[in-house]
Amino acid sequence: MTTVLSPWKSSLLGAYYYATLPGRLWSNEQAARAGSAPVMVIYYHRVADHTPNAWTISNAQFRREINWLQANFDMVSLDEAQRRVREGNDKAAVSITFDDGYAENCEWALPLLVSRRIPCTYFVTSHYVLTGQSFPHDAADGTPLAPNTIEQLASLAAAGIEIGGHTRTHADLGKLTSDSQLRDEIVGGREDLEQTLGIAIRHFAFPYGLHDNLSAAAFHIAADAGFTGVCSAYGGYNLPGDDPFHLQRIHADPEIVRLKNWLTVDPRKVRRTERFQYQRRSDHTLREDMAP
Repeated sequence: MTTVLSPWKSSLLGAYYYATLPGRLWSNEQAARAGSAPVMVIYYHRVADHTPNAWTISNAQFRREINWLQANFDMVSLDEAQRRVREGNDKAAVSITFDDGYAENCEWALPLLVSRRIPCTYFVTSHYVLTGQSFPHDAADGTPLAPNTIEQLASLAAAGIEIGGHTRTHADLGKLTSDSQLRDEIVGGREDLEQTLGIAIRHFAFPYGLHDNLSAAAFHIAADAGFTGVCSAYGGYNLPGDDPFHLQRIHADPEIVRLKNWLTVDPRKVRRTERFQYQRRSDHTLREDMAP
């Protein structure tokens, strides 16, 4: 969810972006030569041309963004993103994700990604796709929108879209203090999808995803349950040498100037984005945790 820039703020950001772009391109080239190019993960919620809200982007704008992304970055899966964070990266890369699970995404946006063979991870809140109920944030907004059906998710998985977990009920995990509640949301949501779809759910995304919506306990429960990685949503770049289990994500803004400003590595964002801290487990420990 994001706010729309006023025309004058959009103009100011555009002026800043283009004025600083030559320096950014030089810095990015040096980083690529050193094998330390950023790995960026972006997220969408809903792509549709009707009932617009703060978490919807139009089909035309989505195509425009995808065209720009394909022309400027390696488009990679979350698995590949994690590998580059672990081992080094010689070209800026972007991984596309979606949150929640809206039916309209299957009408145009996801078929576009499939047709272009662009990797995508689709994070789903299990209760709503299983029951057909609208998401609570949509009901509160007065626009009860349709979630995906199980048939749609099965078709996406068959087409190569990775299905990920996004809790059972879109709970704010930062407010849950009980390990049993956290496990029910994180692991229970995965089990719902695995049992219904007959596929493995390997990645998890925190609902809301800001610092206040995360917790060290939730990270450890996801690791202990065998998730390959987790995603937050407060912005930030993933650089080689960072924690590959936790991928920071950037909102795919409907105003393309803000997306371009983020993905060409705004030095202000680098300085101001504080990575969420939790007791990181070593790769060896994580592998032991994931063993059956």
